[in-house]
Amino acid sequence: MRSTVPPGDLSQSAVLALLGKSGPLGRAELARRLGVSAATVTKATRELIARGLVREMQSVPSEGGRPARLLGLASDGGQALGIKVTADRVTGVLVGLDGEIADSFAFPYEGREPDAVQRLVEGLAPHAQGARRRLLGIGVGLPGGVDLADGGAVDSPMLGWFGVRLGTALERAFGLPALVDNDVNTVAVAERLYGRGQEFSTFLVVTIGRGIGLAMLLDGRLYRGARGGAGEFGHWPVPNGDRLCECGNTGCLETLIGEAGLVATARARKVLSRNAGYDELAAQADQGGTGAREIFAEAGELLGRNVAGLVNVLNPGVLLITGEGVACWRHWQAEFQRAMRAHLFGMMRRTHIIAESLDDFGWARGAAALVLAVPLAAVHDYGRASAHIRARLAGAVNADD
Repeated sequence: MRSTVPPGDLSQSAVLALLGKSGPLGRAELARRLGVSAATVTKATRELIARGLVREMQSVPSEGGRPARLLGLASDGGQALGIKVTADRVTGVLVGLDGEIADSFAFPYEGREPDAVQRLVEGLAPHAQGARRRLLGIGVGLPGGVDLADGGAVDSPMLGWFGVRLGTALERAFGLPALVDNDVNTVAVAERLYGRGQEFSTFLVVTIGRGIGLAMLLDGRLYRGARGGAGEFGHWPVPNGDRLCECGNTGCLETLIGEAGLVATARARKVLSRNAGYDELAAQADQGGTGAREIFAEAGELLGRNVAGLVNVLNPGVLLITGEGVACWRHWQAEFQRAMRAHLFGMMRRTHIIAESLDDFGWARGAAALVLAVPLAAVHDYGRASAHIRARLAGAVNADD
């Protein structure tokens, strides 16, 4: 990865962005990748260290002379408040530039109440105000679509929100830039900053759990679509599907393989009693219950066949499957892989498939990454909000507000 800048014109933001994308590097490697002299890098990094944005880390062997010191992002040089919102709970984390969680919190929430936005502001106030001095901004991930991440309208059937301008409300309440996006998009942004997206510029994130989600990083940039609604994979139409979806349509993929869909199937087959839920279905599968395992295997087959279509069209380097449903992935996996491989075209069979679980704090870390990605990686440009975040990193975070 080489990012050439004009000689003698190295901005400190170029160093921050490269360290954000690549992880810790030595000064010589920074100079090589940026296409500038070692002296130019030394001057820029000296100032960044003095401002508390970059820190010296462990030494690594060099070709003669003293061991080279790696430079990395300082966790407390600038922070973002990341919020994961669901219909009944809010989870928050304070995340440093290096992606490490410095603090976390959670509180119960009634997302469908008429004053839900005001209650969210009140619940966040102690955390946003307490960390304000170094906060670059607030990131929020939630189930649903957002036409513009910086102040746009949120449409979320799960929350009962339609046209809600949450970002604008947060900016007015706290005087901080606020970015709001679909929660699966936020996970993809975090992967771009701190995970496999550092190695693969095109990758897909598919989430399984209450719903079925999708995010697409294409050539290093988050694809949001014309109105911010790209990635509604849970509403992919399934042939012969007849179940009513939360969105108002029938035959959506998640009506069959989302948590509620799996439970509905289990009840219809008498695998579960009328009052039992998803946890009981998972427990039965873990204990070897044939009926429960068949339901998960069928879900894996259906997911694999449909994901194969995505892979054939988009050719990602990596497919990451995550979300709370991955706790039962071993019951999905065999049929998923069989069905997916059977429908992949030629070279697409080389796509890496990774499954890993994600808790609410991981979702919230993704929301924080919306803010941290602005100075550290060109994932998406949010116009005025991006400029505000960069300005705070440049100086406002070092002064009392």
